[in-house]
Amino acid sequence: MRKHRPTIRDHSAEANLFARRAFVGFVFVTLLVAVLLSNLYTIQVDDHQDYQTRSNDNRIKVIPIAPNRGLIYDRNGVLLAENKPVYNLEVIPEEVDDLDASLSALTQYIDISEQQKSDFTDDIKHNRRFKSQVLKARLTELEVARFSVNQHKFPGFSIEARLARYYPFADTLTHALGYVAKLNKKELAKLESEDQGTNYRATHDIGKLGIEKYYEQLLHGQVGSQRVEVNNRGRVIRTLSMTPPQPGHDLVLTLDIGLQQIAQHAFKDMRGAVVVMDAKDGGVLALYSNPSYDPNLFVHGISSKNYKALLNPDRPLINRTTQGRYAPASTVKPHLAILALEEGLVTENTTIWDPGFFQIPNVDHKWRDWKRWGHGHVDVYKAIEESCDTYFYDTAYRLGITKISDFMAQFGFGDLTGIDIHEETTAILPSKEWKEARFKESWWRGDTISVGIGQGYWTATPMQIANALNILVNKGVNRPPHLVQVAKQENQVVQINNEEKPPVILKDPKHWQIALDAMHNTVKKVTGTAHKAFKGVNYDPAGKTGTAQLVSIAQGERYDAKSLKERHRDNAIYVGFAPYDDPQIVVSIVVENTGGGSTVGAPIARQLMDYYFSANPVNIARNEAP
Repeated sequence: MRKHRPTIRDHSAEANLFARRAFVGFVFVTLLVAVLLSNLYTIQVDDHQDYQTRSNDNRIKVIPIAPNRGLIYDRNGVLLAENKPVYNLEVIPEEVDDLDASLSALTQYIDISEQQKSDFTDDIKHNRRFKSQVLKARLTELEVARFSVNQHKFPGFSIEARLARYYPFADTLTHALGYVAKLNKKELAKLESEDQGTNYRATHDIGKLGIEKYYEQLLHGQVGSQRVEVNNRGRVIRTLSMTPPQPGHDLVLTLDIGLQQIAQHAFKDMRGAVVVMDAKDGGVLALYSNPSYDPNLFVHGISSKNYKALLNPDRPLINRTTQGRYAPASTVKPHLAILALEEGLVTENTTIWDPGFFQIPNVDHKWRDWKRWGHGHVDVYKAIEESCDTYFYDTAYRLGITKISDFMAQFGFGDLTGIDIHEETTAILPSKEWKEARFKESWWRGDTISVGIGQGYWTATPMQIANALNILVNKGVNRPPHLVQVAKQENQVVQINNEEKPPVILKDPKHWQIALDAMHNTVKKVTGTAHKAFKGVNYDPAGKTGTAQLVSIAQGERYDAKSLKERHRDNAIYVGFAPYDDPQIVVSIVVENTGGGSTVGAPIARQLMDYYFSANPVNIARNEAP
């Protein structure tokens, strides 16, 4: 068998193959190095600023600084809403390993209620976990000391000092000032939609009612910020720069706190409302709704117990001055008298015979006068000063609802007055169109009769009644009611609320004076319904009483307050102004379920006017913060 000869190795070919492979490997490595160098260049040179910024984001933190909320003063410079320092226990949830265990351990040093725990748990569910949340507000000095000693045991927990709203006059001004309370999710969403979210990054509270809500943008101010350097644990090492916040505007109101306190004292435990206006410019001097409540309860979160206490039949949460709907009763008789004079239905010398009732021709029903035996011969002066119902039954019947509705609308009835708080209702100025839309019924002749004495379907707020009277005493000039006079920020003072609305123009301007003279007689004449209440005053008042009936009395029966439930008894109403020849103030008063305006409403009006025209105002009492 032939043997195979061994193959001789081709060293030259192997060397060439190795060289080629080495070259390919070298090229590959060179390319990889080139890519690496290129990436290093890109990172170190081209993208240096971007990575520097990212690094700073980890090292430098921008912390928003809440602005100080603007203060609120009365017309005489008395502080009505201020900011007081409080200490809150706050938590950053993401920095706490076991939140439940920490809360349980914390109760050894600070008393935390189940309600506070529940509210805190709800807050962290609706907010980012890295954002600080308040666990307990308004810590006492003892609680601050106890926690400070043991703070090392509770990472993520801290004591934070901030300014919180405080209302020194408590329930005296609630329905005018309103209050601030914690921002909720809905309000935050609204702020974001209005591009205001950034300005509220450090803000805990927002205006909820009254002036606090209406002027929120002025009162809040502009957020500031500080750039700080932090370590890997998030602890601040140093402050790099700061942009100070811009505090909100201070507001000076038209309110007089002394007059407000007189109104509160006069009402005691009665339900109702008081509005006092400056007849010269429409500024509201007093706006009081009774019963009221302490707005400080809401600032730090009202408890369920306290809130339930406010949900009672007396409805203290309702602002009766602008939301209470009452029949204006006889307080609108001067306005209706002017309309009758304008339409030529009567003159100042025209008289009618009042037998104590009014009847529509061929109708058996009798609309009774408050004086059962009647007022005898009555002209426009006597009809107002003695509040003759029969005269105005007849006037309304002859005028018709359309003329009445159109004329009274010029005085603001059935519409918002425009006062600078959001809590206001239009109430009801009845018309044919209104009844058709509301009840799907036609307007009947009998419906107009009760409207003639400010009853029936007609309702108005005390603010509307005051505004209508202010237009009358100014002979048509319409200066809308307002609560804020000026806004101040540093050296800048801005005058606001000085606009006028279109005036009410009469065919014969002397008709204004006839109504005003009759209202003057109501107080000055012995037969006037308000004479007794203002006897002996050292100023010259004028006014009109009103009694609003709440339940119907059957034909032939007499009104007996004692036989009725307290809530079914008449409302007492009074409107007035002084001095008669140069009006300075206008007063509107409604007292619920207390009887006649001459016996209840007018005496309260006198207390208010006595204070206003007195040279020795009462001492102003404030509540001290707890």
